[in-house]
Amino acid sequence: MKSVKSFALLVAAAFFMNASFAQNMDKTVEVGGAAMYPSKNIVQNAVNSKDHTTLVAAVKAAGLVETLETPGPFTVFAPTNAAFDMLPKGTVETLLKPENKAMLTTILTYHVVAGKLDAKELSRLIKAGNGKAQLKTVAGGTLWASMKGNKIMLTDEKGGMATVTIKNVYQSNGVIHVIDHVVLPRS
Repeated sequence: MKSVKSFALLVAAAFFMNASFAQNMDKTVEVGGAAMYPSKNIVQNAVNSKDHTTLVAAVKAAGLVETLETPGPFTVFAPTNAAFDMLPKGTVETLLKPENKAMLTTILTYHVVAGKLDAKELSRLIKAGNGKAQLKTVAGGTLWASMKGNKIMLTDEKGGMATVTIKNVYQSNGVIHVIDHVVLPRS
């Protein structure tokens, strides 16, 4: 009887240790009311965020789902639905039309940088650049990262600015930083 109790305690301890280990290995951040799991890729997580339905629709329309499911790694600056709503009326609808797929793809890939640049790495690059880091986007354009207080700011090629509102949303294939404005490449 004593060995059965000991065995049961050992099994219970192993279960709780494994559960605790798994929880620590899979730290989540909540974005748009949904948990973002580091074990999932960018697309698998983004589709669950209520704040990123416009971005997900645009990624699908541009045919970028498969790309963002690859191992990467990628750093994605993800505008919220509210950020897309700040664009001139009708812009999103126009971009989602099949005949505008190339323009949509350019805008979306302008929000992506190759590599995994978390906030610590971005801060290091900003410091090394004397207050400004130049980031080459997958679209071939440039974004500039800087700090305003403790917030990471992005400046696009048109002089527009976005603030990182949620940083370090780790993914299996990179990292997402939620931003409050759509950044735009030079036309």
